[in-house]
Amino acid sequence: MSTVERVERRLAAILAADVVGYSRLTELDEEGTHARLTDHLGSLFGPKIAEHRGRVVKNTGDGLLAEFSSVVDAVRCAADVQRGMVRRNSDVSQEKRIEFRIGINVGDIIVDRGEIFGDGVNVAVRLEGLAEPGGICVSSRVQEDAEGKLEITFENAGELQLKNIARPVRVYHVRLSDGVRPSSRPALPLPDKPSIAVLPFENMSGDPEQEYFTDGMVEDIITALSRFRELFVIARNSSFKYKGEKVDVRQVGRELGVRYVLEGSVRRGGDRVRITAQLIDSSIGTHRWAEYYDRELKYVFAIQDEVARTIAAILAAHVNKAEAERILLKPPATWQAYDHYMRATAAWVLFLSSWKIEDLSETRRCLAESLSIDPKYARAYAMLSSSYRVAWLNPLNGEYLSPSALDQAIRLARIAIELDPNLPEAYAELGYNIIRKREFDAATAAAEKATALNPNFADYRVATVLVMVGEPVKAIEVIKAQMRLDPFHPHLAPLIMGEAYYLLKQYDDAKRWLREATGRAPNHQYGLAWLAATYAQLGQLEDARAQAAEVLRVNPKYTIGGTQKRVSILKRAEDIEHMVVGLRRAGLPE
Repeated sequence: MSTVERVERRLAAILAADVVGYSRLTELDEEGTHARLTDHLGSLFGPKIAEHRGRVVKNTGDGLLAEFSSVVDAVRCAADVQRGMVRRNSDVSQEKRIEFRIGINVGDIIVDRGEIFGDGVNVAVRLEGLAEPGGICVSSRVQEDAEGKLEITFENAGELQLKNIARPVRVYHVRLSDGVRPSSRPALPLPDKPSIAVLPFENMSGDPEQEYFTDGMVEDIITALSRFRELFVIARNSSFKYKGEKVDVRQVGRELGVRYVLEGSVRRGGDRVRITAQLIDSSIGTHRWAEYYDRELKYVFAIQDEVARTIAAILAAHVNKAEAERILLKPPATWQAYDHYMRATAAWVLFLSSWKIEDLSETRRCLAESLSIDPKYARAYAMLSSSYRVAWLNPLNGEYLSPSALDQAIRLARIAIELDPNLPEAYAELGYNIIRKREFDAATAAAEKATALNPNFADYRVATVLVMVGEPVKAIEVIKAQMRLDPFHPHLAPLIMGEAYYLLKQYDDAKRWLREATGRAPNHQYGLAWLAATYAQLGQLEDARAQAAEVLRVNPKYTIGGTQKRVSILKRAEDIEHMVVGLRRAGLPE
């Protein structure tokens, strides 16, 4: 009589950790890196796991896998380890620091001879890959169990599709309440001109529904300041990473590489608004200027302009006032139109993280309301153009790759330019759209005009146009500028960087950037395809075929012919052939 062995299963919290850039560290100093890692694992990580009633399942050479019976114990252990690593790295040079990424999940696991297996483990490993260097990334199940039980906060990163995981997972980044943030981001050098980051203002209205108004106010101050050529202004994406956090402005200054930080608050009630603003020297933490404004809402644009001009005058006294007034954004005719525009901005930001049709629809609805009040509001037309372009490029609804959607995006961008010839985003949008029609010279002129209007406008749309017209070196310059202005840049920046290096046949650099891009967006089929082609060009055919398999996982109907149509917007025939050869070598189907 045969006996069927029963598989042992149990619910557990799984912690996965590995060392950031381990290969680079061992290339620099193999023996020293091994000795330091052994010390960290033996003197800090191992004892902390034991202290919090966990078990090391296995060491992975450059990391480890552990299990805990308590979610809270697992998160507390991870927080203690990261705090300990900050202290241990305090006197170590940046290039030699050993830093861990940690991912934590809770789930049902299979136990076999001491090893653990299953989706619960796989998700923890994928979360570790999403964590910032020196940071902790957890699933929603972990967040729900640990919320309120530890001196930490959770930053919602949204639902993400993790590699080889069938269902989307809601992901959270852990922020330690004692101000310890991921330590690997080195202090960025200060630019050679006055530099500033505008942090999210606090909504003092007592009404969460007014958050869109506060955020819109800050975004417009950032935009207004970025028009001053004499200033270096951090992009909204990076400034808003600090939203909802109690921050140390000196740390913000180090992480973003700026001398000055602007903080403030907004209180809106009825038809009045009170805005407070304070400018802080982040190097020493002292105030340089503070002011408050209590005005009717109809004067909100004057307040923004006054704040921008005052700060510009403080930071760069040689700014010409006439030029400043000329290049400040043209406000809409009434503040009601502006209010709807800010609601659209909030919905658009939400859409870019959720990719839900209802958020796109809400964006367009608010823009329609804005334009019904002020039919000459150029910024509303520019954002509306973006909404049609994004829907055209992505399989969201019936507009996907519809010629009429692309034509609509182009028409709206041209209207925005006609209404405001000094609006950089309108030119960037136009260039990004008309290149799909192979209007290479006009697209290049539009991209160059956007940069000429605002040197702080380093945008992926401009860089994409430069890649497509065969100017990869210039594209790299634009993306490097974007990364500096936006240290927490989205995955499109390394993606375009990788494409540019591929065209230059600098495949090692292309691989580095494309791996970063696909690590952050594991279901971006064209990023995966570029990486597959890069591995093939390097002769790393096993890796190339593995990436080709990932492309087909994301899109089982993928063909080289389909991609060839998409990359036909490359101006130079040799660039198209260069890409197709790489895809063929990777083994993707014709």
